[in-house]
Amino acid sequence: MSKTQEAIIEEIVLDFQQGIIPTTTIREVALEPLPNKATVCMGVRRSGKSTLMMQQVQRLESSGVLRENMVYINLFDDRLHQLQEIGLGIILDVYYRLYPHKKGAEKVYFFFDELQVIPNWEPFIDRLMRTEVCEVYITGSSAQYLSKEIATQMRGRALSWEVFPFSFTEFLRHSGVEYRQHLSSKERAFVQEGFDRYWGQGGFPETIGLSEHLRIRIHQEYLSTIIFRDIIERHDISHPKAIRDLVQRLLENVGSLYSLNKLDGYLKSLGHKVPKATLSLYLNWLEDAYFIFTVKLFDSSLARVNTNPKKAYCIDHALVRSCTSGVLLNSGHLLENLVFLTLRRLSPGIHYYKTTQGWEVDFIVVLYSGQKMLVQVCEQMEHPETRERELRALRQGMKELSLMKGFVVTRKESTKIEQDDGSVIHILPAWRFCLMCSSM
Repeated sequence: MSKTQEAIIEEIVLDFQQGIIPTTTIREVALEPLPNKATVCMGVRRSGKSTLMMQQVQRLESSGVLRENMVYINLFDDRLHQLQEIGLGIILDVYYRLYPHKKGAEKVYFFFDELQVIPNWEPFIDRLMRTEVCEVYITGSSAQYLSKEIATQMRGRALSWEVFPFSFTEFLRHSGVEYRQHLSSKERAFVQEGFDRYWGQGGFPETIGLSEHLRIRIHQEYLSTIIFRDIIERHDISHPKAIRDLVQRLLENVGSLYSLNKLDGYLKSLGHKVPKATLSLYLNWLEDAYFIFTVKLFDSSLARVNTNPKKAYCIDHALVRSCTSGVLLNSGHLLENLVFLTLRRLSPGIHYYKTTQGWEVDFIVVLYSGQKMLVQVCEQMEHPETRERELRALRQGMKELSLMKGFVVTRKESTKIEQDDGSVIHILPAWRFCLMCSSM
């Protein structure tokens, strides 16, 4: 005799409460729930959203919360297919049937993984937060709903936390490499060797430590899944080859300036007849999926921001290498992509800057504190002309923005330039810059 849906949910609840949570690498995202707001974990597929929720379970346990006061449901579990007709309310019925004395008397912590697979989940979550003593945690990503859209649906009733693939410092921790801001020569050698591996392997947890062949195959599988499930299937795209060619173009040219007109011309040269408005939607959908990030000009005029070219970066620098031919790919732009992601973990307020003379600085970052950072990326600065060009733009940008500190990120070089006006330019190797950002 098959089990009833109530019996299956009871089994899932108790299995979680009695199960052992595997040890995983602690993420730098520390969830901080607020009263009367659901906590939503947002991010690209396979970035570790579910793992982050399990780590929150462990934090609660270490603070004294009993496991029986927690409910963890992965709604992608095939045993829960009947919930689509029955509704999520049955989970409450089953839990409080197990623990009737807790209702209204003790806080219960609900974790809903892949919530979007259940239709009309929003009224249930709203009722749950209004009527029960609880904290609610949510993740989601599928062809129906991306985690970002779940956060949008919960606007005003949720606090969102972004989850990216491993940062460099998380990669070190995952690899068992000790690090700190002030390193001995031996420690520095280990960290530098760790950066070389991070440079090659990237930050997706599943791919770390794999052979290059397997890593490339998994990265390519991620790309195919995101394009098909999160873009083509979800939005019922009538030109699937066009979106694939668009993504390939963006990956081959990460860190380069692009315009809608140029992308439109490129797709037309391949025989695609995609309206510009639709092309703009494609770019927005890729960004919604946390796969492609757009960086615009820093300017007070919205008209100038919208008419100037933009830059595109990808969620993982190593995935770019795995999914491109390498013919057009520039290793300096890959480093720029890595630096962008390091900065993006600090703030979404990232632009590129043009001085009044038209010289370009790769990034201006507006931190949550309101403080601004100017960051130039240059893989190698040995050539005098290259060095002068990069420093000239940074100096002028610092002067125009009244900043006393600027940064140049390289692969190897490390020095400090003190200028006549008292400002300082820090030239840092990428590994050192990543460590610095992790402490901000």
